[in-house]
Amino acid sequence: MNDDGAENLAARQSVKNSVTRFETGVLCMNERFPVVRRIAAAVLTAVAGLVFSPVVSTSALAAEPTHGLSVFGDLKYPPDFEHFDYADPGAIKGGSVTLGRVGSYDNLNPYILKGQAAIGATSLYDTLTARSNNESGTAYGLLAESIEVADDKRWVIFRLRREARWHDGVALTADDVVWTFDTIMSEGHPLYRTYWQAVATAEAIDPHTVKFSFKEGNNAELPLIIGELPVMPKHFWAEREFATTTLEPLLGSGPYRFGKIDPGRSISYERVDDYWGRNLPVRVGHENFDVLRYDYYRDASVMLEAFKAGDIDFRLENIARNWATAYDFPAVKEGRVVREELPDQALQTMQGFVVNLRQPRFQDRRVREALGYAFDFEWMNENLFFGAYERTHSYFQNSEMQASGLPEGRELEILESLRDQVPETVFTEEFSLPSTDGSGNLRENYRQALRLFKEAGFSVRDGKMTSEATGENLDMEFLLGSATFEKIGLAYAKTLERLGITLKVRIVDSAQYEKRSEDFDFDMIIGAWRQSESPGNEQVDYWGSSTANEPGSRNTMGIANPAVDAIIKLIVTADSRDEQVAAARALDRVLLHERYIIPQWFGPTHRVAYWNKFSHPAIMPTTVLGFETWWVDPEKEAAL
Repeated sequence: MNDDGAENLAARQSVKNSVTRFETGVLCMNERFPVVRRIAAAVLTAVAGLVFSPVVSTSALAAEPTHGLSVFGDLKYPPDFEHFDYADPGAIKGGSVTLGRVGSYDNLNPYILKGQAAIGATSLYDTLTARSNNESGTAYGLLAESIEVADDKRWVIFRLRREARWHDGVALTADDVVWTFDTIMSEGHPLYRTYWQAVATAEAIDPHTVKFSFKEGNNAELPLIIGELPVMPKHFWAEREFATTTLEPLLGSGPYRFGKIDPGRSISYERVDDYWGRNLPVRVGHENFDVLRYDYYRDASVMLEAFKAGDIDFRLENIARNWATAYDFPAVKEGRVVREELPDQALQTMQGFVVNLRQPRFQDRRVREALGYAFDFEWMNENLFFGAYERTHSYFQNSEMQASGLPEGRELEILESLRDQVPETVFTEEFSLPSTDGSGNLRENYRQALRLFKEAGFSVRDGKMTSEATGENLDMEFLLGSATFEKIGLAYAKTLERLGITLKVRIVDSAQYEKRSEDFDFDMIIGAWRQSESPGNEQVDYWGSSTANEPGSRNTMGIANPAVDAIIKLIVTADSRDEQVAAARALDRVLLHERYIIPQWFGPTHRVAYWNKFSHPAIMPTTVLGFETWWVDPEKEAAL
């Protein structure tokens, strides 16, 4: 993800995209624990030559058991597939890799709201299914040997693999699955409760069969998203408090276990040699490093210097200026450090300035639009980013779900049904963002901003933008969790100053930043939302009224809009790809015209730099970088 200087918000992505196994630099590379990706990305498959055993069925309305699931259409991989195309079965196991992370941690349980969870902690746990990273809306069995879904989508049954084991050798059973779901829903992070809110019950039919029943039917995505459940050991937690932060090494079933733990400074994970699922098609060619270590740094610039010194092995560079100027040290010139720009074919992240709608002064759409006229992207791109970025114009940038032109067809029908609840411009104006010539002269933009402020009841008094109703100045605090975004904030503050608005850029430590953003204690922050090729229930957590005041939700700005809720419901219940796309375009259009955020930028590639000891598959995944399929090449490492 190329979000110059973005905060760790991307690491908190929608449950569906936010949990990945490998993070580098300041941002998460899309932790592969699927609950968020979609970012969040990886979930389901079956054993070669698999013969399915009978599954207990409680309804005549049931499809045949299958090795995978797809929201719409066929699965790319057949029941007897051996590995994903983007994973190399010849990948070498071994070696170690050290990655960098800005911030700190005080908790090893990544599924609760309290504390700062250690990066990579999700790699301890297997999920019921694993997503494919080169197709959308599909998953294949991981813990699940087979999957059965009711024709009306009212329930899903997972038949667990009998060979699944916890790291202590105890068998993983349906009771573990049920306990995990019930515990996360009652004591876990609020975003999980939102993500799985449509699930009514979880029940163990027998030791190796678990059934999830849904509150409503005809939601094709629900079986996939419940398949992303990270299963935890009931017996381990029997005498422990789940919702309390802990630094005790936890028990898992996945490809890694905890290694050395140095609270707040570093954390290591060790590959489990006898990992029960190492030969599954969804795991072949994955998780190849013997030791995966994360070192924490207080400052991104110090972390960059640590990479140059060889203390960090791999870096995802998300700052354009660094990419253009900071990689001229001897190791690069000698070929010991490799710089690559790998194609990023994924639907791009929506990143932007977020104002807090819970404050009355930001509730008028004209105020939010006026603030956008003071953002000079063209000047920043030329002078700060070396021309590396393009402006983001959609919440579904670079996909068929991106709204364009004026609405028509099914999208228009959806919007017409909500005509009294959405801006009239949705029907009459193609959405566009204010732009400049890059010279720094925003005179015309200022005129438009002043007009909008006046219409919204604001005027300049004694050089300050002031509410005519309350007499309150429209001054703001721009909250950051590190200094990497400071230069952008200061540049924006300078243009806002011409409108009589003081934007104070305040940098706090990562713990305070996370706490304040989760509690919605801010005027303005940076938000980032990584969308799915097959959007669904995570949209409620992003923009739904029910999450507007839920601490820790991804509805950072506080949207509570009945029209948005209605469109989200259409996305969730879409029975075809065409219906899903039409509803997504309608949602995109409404969110854009409501001016909820000031969109920023995106880049077309993954910018990576690494010490020349790695190899990666010839075929790369299309939806993520896929660092979990790389490996340490012994010959290259010896040459270093």
